[in-house]
Amino acid sequence: MLVQIPDLLKPDELAACRRLLDEAEWVDGRVTAGHQSAATKDNMQIPEGSPAARKLGEAILAALSSNPLFIAAALPLRVFPPLFNRYSGGQSFGDHVDNAIRHIPGTPHRIRTDLSMTVFLADPSEYDGGELNVEDTYGRHSVKLPAGHAVLYPASSLHHVTPVTRGTRLASFFWIQSMVRDDARRRLLFELDMSIQRLARTGNQEGVNLTAIYHNLLRMWAEA
Repeated sequence: MLVQIPDLLKPDELAACRRLLDEAEWVDGRVTAGHQSAATKDNMQIPEGSPAARKLGEAILAALSSNPLFIAAALPLRVFPPLFNRYSGGQSFGDHVDNAIRHIPGTPHRIRTDLSMTVFLADPSEYDGGELNVEDTYGRHSVKLPAGHAVLYPASSLHHVTPVTRGTRLASFFWIQSMVRDDARRRLLFELDMSIQRLARTGNQEGVNLTAIYHNLLRMWAEA
């Protein structure tokens, strides 16, 4: 299931992030790549754990915690601290699948990467190329969203970033461990939740019965 989340960051939050990105130190992006993906990864990243990364990550996490669409789609249990990358001058990232398990730096904790997320921090008008292409059971999706918008998709998907041939692509990327491990079950719960919300807006009382079904399914499938 691929879900676009519009306006995750408000204009003032986005502007603050851009200022930090402009001032940040950047290093070779292969520092966080796995053995196979390192051969196809060509970009720059802000070092994990740097003051800029922590401050930027806090802004992203705060936005996620108050976004109902993200919560409904991801059913998050744990979120990996957001990372930040930059592509320019023909840089790209070839086809790869994200590592299944990620160790959270500076802690003894690991997360299972059920979902991947990209938050776009530069407008499409600022660069050419740089599309995120995600391949799932429904085909290949090309994603290039306005600054402040985000996309959520299964981490098991084969995906790549096309070469940036003009300007600079800036983004945040990270992973989520969901309370519901299985993507098909998450999709059913998400679609049910969206139907309940539509019914609630019409005042239809059937939403109460569907809400009970939703929570009973979540109780059956969730790992909390």
